[in-house]
Amino acid sequence: MDFSNMELMLKVFWVVAILASLVFLVQTIMTFTGTDASDGLSADFDGSLDGGDAPFQLFSLRNLTNFLLGFGWMGVTGYQSFSNKSLLVAVAAAVGIVFVLLFFAIIRQVQKLAEDNSFNIQKVLGKTGEVYLSIPAQNMGKGKVQISVNGSVHELDAITQGEKIDSGAMVKVTDIMGNNLLVVTKL
Repeated sequence: MDFSNMELMLKVFWVVAILASLVFLVQTIMTFTGTDASDGLSADFDGSLDGGDAPFQLFSLRNLTNFLLGFGWMGVTGYQSFSNKSLLVAVAAAVGIVFVLLFFAIIRQVQKLAEDNSFNIQKVLGKTGEVYLSIPAQNMGKGKVQISVNGSVHELDAITQGEKIDSGAMVKVTDIMGNNLLVVTKL
């Protein structure tokens, strides 16, 4: 079928489907190459961007593209099947909304895979480690302990309330004083 001989509604569906597909392809390539559209945009302003816990915006170019992708291709593929064109537009809009919801579901699942590897001193409480620099007895000075947290070894200051603990001894963290001082006992 020749484009110039198509009905206007079918032409619109084709144009929307092809343009949305091209934008989607460009967005996908930019995502996989690490050059997202937001990289080139910057602005100086005073204000808060607190949007709650929403990881993505409902009204964005990406969601508009997803909606138009579903809308356009449903319109193209269903044009011959639907005699009621108003019903076709409604079904195409519903498919567009499903595309946006599917995108939200995929992003939510991807975010669940994210791992927070930032170091939090509270994660060492109850863990065991190895004394790197001997720890003087009865809080008389600091030593150093090496502890593995999330697969990374951290060297932290430590004190003990008991006897001196020599280098190489295994210890357990029983308390945390201040921001980064461990209280340990020998195992």
